[in-house]
Amino acid sequence: MKPPIAVPTSTVARNALVTLAVVAVGAALYWLRDILTPLAMAIFLMIMIDGVKRLIERHTNLPDHTAGIAALLLVIAIFFAVIAFIVNGAAAFFTDMSGVSSGIGPRIDAIIADIAALFGMAAAPTAAELISGIDLRGYLTSLAFQMQGVASGAFFVLVYLGFLLASQAGFRRKIVAMFPHREQRSEALEVFQRVRGGVEGYLWVQAVTGVIICAAAWILMRIVGLEHAEFWTFIIFVVGFIPVLGGAVAGLAPPLFALVQFPTYWPALILLVGLQIILAVVGNLIQPRMQGDNQNIDPVAVLLALALWGKMWGVVGMFLSTPLLVMAMAILAEFQGSRWIAVMLSGNGRPYEDEDHHDHGPPAKRPARVKQPRPSASEP
Repeated sequence: MKPPIAVPTSTVARNALVTLAVVAVGAALYWLRDILTPLAMAIFLMIMIDGVKRLIERHTNLPDHTAGIAALLLVIAIFFAVIAFIVNGAAAFFTDMSGVSSGIGPRIDAIIADIAALFGMAAAPTAAELISGIDLRGYLTSLAFQMQGVASGAFFVLVYLGFLLASQAGFRRKIVAMFPHREQRSEALEVFQRVRGGVEGYLWVQAVTGVIICAAAWILMRIVGLEHAEFWTFIIFVVGFIPVLGGAVAGLAPPLFALVQFPTYWPALILLVGLQIILAVVGNLIQPRMQGDNQNIDPVAVLLALALWGKMWGVVGMFLSTPLLVMAMAILAEFQGSRWIAVMLSGNGRPYEDEDHHDHGPPAKRPARVKQPRPSASEP
């Protein structure tokens, strides 16, 4: 028998401390979720504003201050437009659904009867019997409170955003005070650039691929004749920022409502097959080419991040799970004690494609190279 592999005690102790620190940070994030959730959204919006600002500067002759104000107004306008569309669109959708609820029950009963006949069941239950034990009023009340929480949460996000933008002017002075040596300061700025580049790259890829999916899905839903096609198109775009679950919602929700709307199964089948083809083409052909090495993240890590952040921060955590994972990997890779976590989170064992490090010892110095997303199709 071969002797067991000898692991240095210092390495075991260091990794144990890092693991305990990660668990403690996770507990603190869960405990302070009501405070940190709007703060995280505000930081997310600030990164978006900075990216839009540089995009405006790149394509116009506006000075830095004016471009910053224009980017701020544009992002806030989009933010409020999204909130308004969600609230008004959902209200109109549920109002129309309640208006035709008298015809939904028999249609659902017919679907259940067909499914029961397919499996050889003699007596099929009705929809009323299936939902008799479900507290619909409680779910609707919870939904109403969640919609109210969206409005109040948007207010706190804007408050945090205002204070973050006000403190942004002293960011460079704080960096100089924290890292007086030029080499340390360059490494800190490199980490910041990597975090910003990774988050912006993720936003750019998801936005462009989301527009492609939504355009094709809207055309398909219009051809089939599905009601509220614009509402479903917007839902598909928004949930596209949630990994794994977003594709499931986008590919299954419209066909399910098509089952209720149409008297036959063909429209729902066409929507199901068509949406799956659209998602497969974009997800397997277009999106990987746009991502490149910008999102070198293990798929299991993406799934675990979705589950963990969803558990801690709810829906907001699901939306921010991948950007937060990108930020965590960039920061953890810079410290020898936590570098092994970044290696585990990466897709190929190398947190950065441009690094050349040895298996034993600290990572080698890397040039400050950040892969930025292309702001427009016309730019080379």
